[in-house]
Amino acid sequence: MKITLSPQLRAAPVAVSVSGDEITIDGTAWDFGPLAEGDVLPREAADCPWLASDVTREGGHVCLMLILPHGMTAPREALFPEPIEVASDGPVALPPFQVAAQPEPAEETAP
Repeated sequence: MKITLSPQLRAAPVAVSVSGDEITIDGTAWDFGPLAEGDVLPREAADCPWLASDVTREGGHVCLMLILPHGMTAPREALFPEPIEVASDGPVALPPFQVAAQPEPAEETAP
């Protein structure tokens, strides 16, 4: 599966996993197995709120664009994500939702 990501400011991250031609997003699965080579499934017909494009099969791969949620302090790799080519079943590693807050340095007190 080939996944392109479309960053979008959202309140929470998303969990994505793949099993063959099936993608599961936050616990809901969409099976694109019936999609034949060269076919195009319109985004609206897939009924998936996370899709940002039509779904196609090119070169034997299901190809799609997903919305990538990110927080207010998202790192560069979340704002400008690289496409992902999924080679095996399981969770899909997405860019971090946001940068972890750094603790404030402790103020030194005079002796």
